[in-house]
Amino acid sequence: MSARPRAAWPLVAVFTAGYLAAYLLPTVVGRLSSGLGLPPTRAGLVGSVLLLSSASAGFALAARVERYGERRLARLGLLLALAGYGAAASTSLLPLVVAGAVVGGFGSGTATAVAASGMAARPDPHRLTTLGLLSVSATAGALYLTLPHLGGGHGLPFAAIAGVAGLVWPATCRLPGPAAAAHPVGAAPSSLLPHRRTGAVLAAAMLCWSLAQNALWGVSGRIGLTQAGLTEVTVGAVFAVALLAGLLGVTGAGALGARLGRAVPIGGGTVVIAGCVLVSASARGLVSFASGEILWNVFYPVVLSYLIALAASLDPRGRWAVLAGSASSLGVACGPLTGSVLSAWVGFGGMGVVLGALLLVVAAPLTLLARPGRRPSPAGQQQPAAQPVGQLVGQPVGGEFGLSV
Repeated sequence: MSARPRAAWPLVAVFTAGYLAAYLLPTVVGRLSSGLGLPPTRAGLVGSVLLLSSASAGFALAARVERYGERRLARLGLLLALAGYGAAASTSLLPLVVAGAVVGGFGSGTATAVAASGMAARPDPHRLTTLGLLSVSATAGALYLTLPHLGGGHGLPFAAIAGVAGLVWPATCRLPGPAAAAHPVGAAPSSLLPHRRTGAVLAAAMLCWSLAQNALWGVSGRIGLTQAGLTEVTVGAVFAVALLAGLLGVTGAGALGARLGRAVPIGGGTVVIAGCVLVSASARGLVSFASGEILWNVFYPVVLSYLIALAASLDPRGRWAVLAGSASSLGVACGPLTGSVLSAWVGFGGMGVVLGALLLVVAAPLTLLARPGRRPSPAGQQQPAAQPVGQLVGQPVGGEFGLSV
């Protein structure tokens, strides 16, 4: 039996470790503000720097995972995450905290690049991605329930991310090394990146899609504490319930699979998310805040899983999955600062209007890219020479599912 089928579940574990920092962003930014006394804008800037470092890792490694091997790069990423976040947790000196966040963020991005590339190369990337999103949502939800009861300070969220990286390390033994890393069966050995026009539009749209949502996600803790008048324990409980509700969304996406294609879940889901952003940003109490956050987190991983599916279908070697994911991470990186600046200028409600409008605008090209009508070649097969670059892909790839955060 080849190493790839045996190594599927470790990719889910590495995916969880890589994505966790983004999922814990509100508490990271909030604790930087309350624990270190940083103004909200500066705390958001530190969160953006962390995620920008993560995105840069994805762009740097998009075409290099096969060359170095999944095992080696995954271990490097987890080691950097463990060292960087551990260092940030152990000191209150701001320059060292920022340096640790940068190192840890690069490690998270490296782990995510390995997971995205490996999942795209398998015949059922949608199923693997939904499993990864289930895992990271459950992990983050448990941490949101636990961290408020363990004390204050900025170090606990960083320590939690570092701890998960350490726990995932043994799973890398099941990943292939450089000698085992090979092209999927039937894949072209060419280094040319296929579907460049479609991939570029998808990456740009995913950047804006992620930026709009994570601008709100980065300041959601402040909305709950200051505008909605909730306690940290209550806000943490809302986030935990929201992330656990996201498990239902991911499970539904996995069960739904290709039955509705990709255009309806991506386009319709993005419109629903825009409404949730407006509700959350204008929340003045527990009911409205919890309603917006919970419904938002139900649809966010659903749409994300189909977006990753679409990116994975563009290149069986997983390069577009990594590049589009890195573009999404770049949007995530800009989110905290964008949210902090917008909320400072126009208030939380005005910020929600701007972000909701951006999501509605970006829903159009995403829906067009995902529309049915043309079938891509199955994952792991060479694209025909006559197939034009920029072909719009709308059908599932591989098995029942075809594909998170």
